[in-house]
Amino acid sequence: MSAKESGEKLIAQNKKARHLYEFIDKYEAGLVLVGTEVKSLRAGHISFKDGYVKFTATEAFLVGVHIAPYENAGQDGHDPERPRKLLLHAAEINTLRAKVEQKGLTVAPVRVYFKNGKVKVEIALCRGKKTFDRRDDLKNRDLARDAARELARH
Repeated sequence: MSAKESGEKLIAQNKKARHLYEFIDKYEAGLVLVGTEVKSLRAGHISFKDGYVKFTATEAFLVGVHIAPYENAGQDGHDPERPRKLLLHAAEINTLRAKVEQKGLTVAPVRVYFKNGKVKVEIALCRGKKTFDRRDDLKNRDLARDAARELARH
C-alpha cells in the first residue's frame, strides 16, 4: 500500500537513530500538540537532536525534540523544547517502561508523519550500537553501493 493510499505524509526522519541504535521493536504513537506546533510541522520544521522517550507513572513523553516556533504565531507561540505527551495504550507504556528499566534499552523517535490528518510519531525500542558495529554497517553499505555501481555499469 502506498503512502497516498494509507494517508501518510512523512514530515521528518531521524537518520541518526538508525546509525546509533539497533532497533528491536517499533510502535506508533499519537502526539499531543498545540496549533502552532502543527503549523510548524506542516512546514517541516522539526529536529530530533537528542530526542528520547521519558516515562512517568502512567504516561510517556517525547523529550529533546525541537519543533521550531511558527513565524506567524504572534505572541502566543509554543516552547520549542517542551516535553510532548505520547498517546499510547497503558499496556504499551508498561511494557516499554519495564524493558527500559530492566534491560538498559532506550526508546527513541524514528520518524514523524501525518496519518489521516493526525500527527503520529514512530518510536523504537532500541539498543545502542558499539563503535565496531557502526563501522561494520558503514563498510557493508559501501560494499553494496560499489556492487550496485558495477552492475549498473555492465
